[in-house]
Amino acid sequence: MFNPPPFAETRPEILHGLIRAYPLGLISFMSQGRIDATPLPFHLDLTGRTPLLQAHLPRVNPLADAQSGAEVVVTFSGPQAYISPGWYAGKAASHRVVPTWNYALVQVRGVIRVIDDPAWVLEQLTSLTQAHEAKRPEPWRVSDAPQDYLDALIRTLVGVEIEAEDMTGKWKVSQNQPQSNRLGVIAGLKAEVNPQGLAMASLVAGERDI
Repeated sequence: MFNPPPFAETRPEILHGLIRAYPLGLISFMSQGRIDATPLPFHLDLTGRTPLLQAHLPRVNPLADAQSGAEVVVTFSGPQAYISPGWYAGKAASHRVVPTWNYALVQVRGVIRVIDDPAWVLEQLTSLTQAHEAKRPEPWRVSDAPQDYLDALIRTLVGVEIEAEDMTGKWKVSQNQPQSNRLGVIAGLKAEVNPQGLAMASLVAGERDI
């Protein structure tokens, strides 16, 4: 990934935070001699020495045929927004400005392990569900589903685990602009009043990291 130094984010806690906040990753892999990609919701496991990305998928997905030990790349995308040159204070002075796109993302490179084990799949499904149900007033639990239904479902699934050998963050949030332009970007994004724009405005302002 092309990642100029001003945009590089290396703090592990920030990278992990984006993955947890935006867990739908696009995994790129080789399939029958061609590059393929599939989106999967991942659970980030930090209990070991190396971060692990864990997911499950249908057996009919081409990723299920991937060779364990093969290299894959997973991309997690956070807030993003179009940036209008009309928001820059510098536009009035020279008009030497163009549109751009701001975004925050994490790219994980690692080796994949395909796991054909119903017990592992059930544990992964449970971990993923608990992570997203925990804050709900009445959390749904995997055990709420009828056992025969759950058993039949799990037989159609396999697990994948990716050992994250490299984790790269890119936060392109107007760091290369003077403060006057950054203030214009923040005001412009807030005026559009949409969730992506408001989230990006907070990143540009430095009010939060993700």
